Amino acid sequence: MRKTAKFLATAASLAVLVGSASLVPQTASAAAHGDMVKQGKEVAFDRKKGNCLACHMMDDGTSPGDIGPPLVAMKARFPDKAKLRAQIWDPQVNNPETRMPPFGKHKIISEKEIDAIVEYLYTL
Repeated sequence: MRKTAKFLATAASLAVLVGSASLVPQTASAAAHGDMVKQGKEVAFDRKKGNCLACHMMDDGTSPGDIGPPLVAMKARFPDKAKLRAQIWDPQVNNPETRMPPFGKHKIISEKEIDAIVEYLYTL
């Protein structure tokens, strides 16, 4: 009986250790994602970079424009992140008459900044 109890206690301890070890990468990943969202918001609000506020009402931005649609419910509007990214990269593919600049195609912002903006927009 003692060996069984000791075995169960050891097994339980191992389960806790393995379970908490698997949380470390997720926590680090969540922190990295949070940093990416923060960077995306900074680029989107930066009047010299993304400048999304010039045309779109979004989040807590001040003095938004009204040329483009409000950036709300982005997960519902773009269930496929790749389509949202493509829209930012070159919106003229879907609408040749758009006023939105092709941020990626014309290298207005970097690929990494586009990815960060997409992550940020997915929080709206």
